[in-house]
Amino acid sequence: MTDASLAGDSLKSIEKLQKAYAEIRQQMAQVIVGQDEVLEQLLIALFSRGHCILEGVPGLAKTLMISTLSRCLSMSFSRIQFTPDLMPADITGTDVLEENRSTGKREFRFLEGPLFYNVVLADEINRTPPKTQAALLEAMQERQVTVGRVRHQLSNPFFVLATQNPIEQEGTYTLPEAQQDRFMFKIFVKYPTFREEFQIAKQTTSLQSDTIRPVLSAEDILELQNVVRQVPAADHVIEYAIALVRQTRVNEPGVPDFIKEWLSWGAGPRAVQNLLLGGKARALLNGRGYLATEDIAALAAPVLRHRIVTNFSAESEGITTDIVIERLLKETPSKEGELTKDPRFEKIFAA
Repeated sequence: MTDASLAGDSLKSIEKLQKAYAEIRQQMAQVIVGQDEVLEQLLIALFSRGHCILEGVPGLAKTLMISTLSRCLSMSFSRIQFTPDLMPADITGTDVLEENRSTGKREFRFLEGPLFYNVVLADEINRTPPKTQAALLEAMQERQVTVGRVRHQLSNPFFVLATQNPIEQEGTYTLPEAQQDRFMFKIFVKYPTFREEFQIAKQTTSLQSDTIRPVLSAEDILELQNVVRQVPAADHVIEYAIALVRQTRVNEPGVPDFIKEWLSWGAGPRAVQNLLLGGKARALLNGRGYLATEDIAALAAPVLRHRIVTNFSAESEGITTDIVIERLLKETPSKEGELTKDPRFEKIFAA
């Protein structure tokens, strides 16, 4: 596919996406102050058919941000408060026995759970047992739920946003790395700046009313998701994404020494797929009809931070996954031709 293939209807869709992005940010600004990077990553995941984990301390408006975003999208929305007593049937739905008034016979009828919505907020996902977490993750991956022997297809589009906080870990059930891999992004929600917090304090302690109006319908989002996958990617950009991911695998040839020193486990092929798809969506949001290495680099942290595992040596030195990713970006050439000429990367690509 070439840039020329993005002409005509696809070009109109790109303009539609950019316009919708600007309108959504304008609508969100009525309720949410700042957090521009978080919002951008949420929309990139949405347009890429991905799911997100949002991590941040309590009080940073994670839940409010997600519910406000759903109001901008003209799609059905459900919020599930994950608690230790939540069972899989509470989120997937269950069969109930009812009497058919016309025949007098009793028969089972499936009552849909909160997963049968377009946008699902899984609030405090780490506070529910693994059995319920697994039911959610099956739905995310398969876009269906199985009750008894019957499979039920979920709504399309289907977008899961899970939240968790990094404190108060007593009584929680941490998601295993293999299950976190189902999420496209892990997004850190940080404290606001002084000016942002000033505006939050002023805005939330006075009378106010917001008029959030829908910007995109479910059909619009499905159309834009298809356009994202049509964005062309040059071979050297794909090689750059693969190089970043393969360098996180400790036992592969050509891996940097600091990776061997700090990591115990690296990212799998799904990381490459998410880097490329997310990068394509980011390119469109920035007005480009092609994928660039800068798009890959910009999304390396949210894609990789929950897919690599630091070892005891790194933790004892205060080395986080974000520090590892930042150094990895510095040591990976991004210009065309540089990767293939580097002896270290020849070993990585030959493996």
